[in-house]
Amino acid sequence: MVGAVRLGPLALLLLAASALAHYTPDWESLDARPLPSWFDEAKFGVFVHWGVYSVPAWGEWFWYFWQGEKDADYEAFMRQNYPPGFSYADFGPQFEAKFYDPKKWAEIFEASGARYVVLTSKHHEGYTLWPSPTSWNWNSMDVGPHRDLVGELGPFLREKNIHYGLYHSLLEWFHPFYLLDKENNFTTQNFVKAKVLPEMIDLVNKYKPDLIWSDGEWEAPDTYWNSTEFLAWLYNDSPVKDQIVVNDRWGKDNPCNHGGYLTCHDKYKPDTLPKRKWEMCTTLDKNAWGYRQTMKSNDVMTDVEIISELIEVVTFGGNYLINVGPTRDGIIPPIFEEKLRSVGSWLSINGEGIYASKPWRVQMEKNTTTIWYTTKESDVYAFFISWPKNGVVELNSPVPTYSTKVTMLGLSGLLKWSEGSMGKGLVIALPEFSPSIANMKTWTLKLHKVE
Repeated sequence: MVGAVRLGPLALLLLAASALAHYTPDWESLDARPLPSWFDEAKFGVFVHWGVYSVPAWGEWFWYFWQGEKDADYEAFMRQNYPPGFSYADFGPQFEAKFYDPKKWAEIFEASGARYVVLTSKHHEGYTLWPSPTSWNWNSMDVGPHRDLVGELGPFLREKNIHYGLYHSLLEWFHPFYLLDKENNFTTQNFVKAKVLPEMIDLVNKYKPDLIWSDGEWEAPDTYWNSTEFLAWLYNDSPVKDQIVVNDRWGKDNPCNHGGYLTCHDKYKPDTLPKRKWEMCTTLDKNAWGYRQTMKSNDVMTDVEIISELIEVVTFGGNYLINVGPTRDGIIPPIFEEKLRSVGSWLSINGEGIYASKPWRVQMEKNTTTIWYTTKESDVYAFFISWPKNGVVELNSPVPTYSTKVTMLGLSGLLKWSEGSMGKGLVIALPEFSPSIANMKTWTLKLHKVE
């Protein structure tokens, strides 16, 4: 049959296994799988983009723009800094990770308040941060640090009850098998059989991640990637079948349609409440995901920008995944560490209204200041980032009862309130503004027993 796809032994094994299991390899069945509860409860995670691209330190797409697009700026950078004939592979031995301390990383992530961490096990360059048997001489054990970077981080995260996620790119820009399949309009699966499926199965069996953050799907359909067969195995027979969470990047038509939760596109942030669980991934360096040696301080998100965006995402039912790019030596730049610790300090006071919360019947309202809402059990939390000059916050949406009480997280005692005009909402007298209150940057009111 012309154009038919012949599955290899590995894919056939996956099909055979999934045929006997509960979830079948089709989107109707896979999309019906309930999302493990830990992911929605977590709310906040840290993304880590780290690889050979951290050596030239001009962004994670360096190889593509240099030798794929032949961008003049990238070519000039290479001429000015490296000898003629220097190849991208020559960066590999320079990716030494000599100061990589996974215990220190885990301590920073714990201090950030993150409940999950997603590490780039392999980006589009194809270099793997673990000794992948299908990435010979292009992995962190054979070339560079001679260490299993993926394997070393996991135990330290789990000691701190932080869920461990692994990013994995399906495509590899310059892998000869991928280029051959691409030339054949993806009617052949040389790359998938030899590289993609064995690699993902190896990651799952070896490290037992809680989350697989798939990417690099956009050039080929999910039928080329055998995505549904892999996910059926993952949900039915893998060692992580009960706790595993996946995103929606499994084929060029899948984002925002199929998968465990929605990412849709980078920095996705809806302005209405989606029907499905979603996540916003963004990056502290506004201009790149991988470490950039030319990064300036004003390229980095401010504390208030991070916290307000986290709040906004959570109020609309999402998770917030914020990225850092370590240096080639494995150091999380101090400015990134400071930002993460600042978020963690805020969450240590206000996390009650974030973690395990749910969207309320109203997500936000604008009056004298913008208010965002979440709810948990019988309480409603109201967040605001602008302290009103008159020391009074007006909330139009909550309906008070005779037993309503109002407090501010981080402070003791009850706040005085009265009904709003025409008996609608609450007018809340805030405590006197002080340096300690100012240091909170963003504030949370807890409303007990409102409707």
